[in-house]
Amino acid sequence: MDPDLEVATASLGGLIGWRRRRAAETGAPCLNCGVPLVGPYCHGCGQLAENFRRSIWSLVAEAIEHFFDADGRILFTLPRLVLRPASLTRDYLAGKRAPQLPPLRLFLVVVVVFFLAGSLRDAVHPPSKPPVKVTPASAGPHTKIDLGGNARLRAFGAWLTPRIEYTSSHPREFGAAMESWAHRAAIIFLPISTLLLAMLFLFRRGFFLFDHAIFSMHSLSFMGLLATAVTLLGLVPVIGGLAGLLVLIAPLHLFVHMRGVYESSRVGTLARMVLLLIFSSIAALLLFVAVLFWELTAIAVPSA
Repeated sequence: MDPDLEVATASLGGLIGWRRRRAAETGAPCLNCGVPLVGPYCHGCGQLAENFRRSIWSLVAEAIEHFFDADGRILFTLPRLVLRPASLTRDYLAGKRAPQLPPLRLFLVVVVVFFLAGSLRDAVHPPSKPPVKVTPASAGPHTKIDLGGNARLRAFGAWLTPRIEYTSSHPREFGAAMESWAHRAAIIFLPISTLLLAMLFLFRRGFFLFDHAIFSMHSLSFMGLLATAVTLLGLVPVIGGLAGLLVLIAPLHLFVHMRGVYESSRVGTLARMVLLLIFSSIAALLLFVAVLFWELTAIAVPSA
């Protein structure tokens, strides 16, 4: 057996022992087609050979397993993602995938955990100041945005004025609407990162869009884990002030990851990292402007 697979299998013991207890016995007929079972799946119809009459706690455990894929592979994947990211990505691209958590599932789990950490932070340290509301004396008809003498600019200013008034008087509601886009932005940034890598390694032979997508999932997963760690450590009174220093790990990790996967030179890797940072910042800014414009457009303004 592959050594990596042995490590992953060894880590499964305690986690999936409860699952073995509900597996159907070898030789028992498949509940769907009646073919005698010789493994965990029916070789006749492919149905999972399990006893589905079980307690509510087993169903809860199964739901958690299906969502987080808590079958031990995550215990094998996370240390390698942090300490040996290039090896993790190269192994997946080479076909050694059984011991690993699938990259897309890993990415989605990290996104969920990151926003759970943000919710915990807001619960522990809620905003201390109430939302600032604009008084009628400083808003309403007294507020006017003048963008010059051009007719189109004046029309845009007239369109923008009541929406700025609304966001000023309802900062909490508008902030919540913008924050809800953060979940979607994390998903949207995955294809953006993939396309940027494809551009940066356009003349690099042997790499395809799929390879860049796997690299992006692993890299963004680590960044999400790092952001989660910074958020949670920031809640600890003694070391909370130093938690932000962890972000210094991000460029080092990206350098090791990129150079190890693409086997580029140090100078080439650094140059591509700088370009990736510039293009990613531009993409993030454009995405923010697009979301801001979308939310302003969605504000219902009563007619005069």
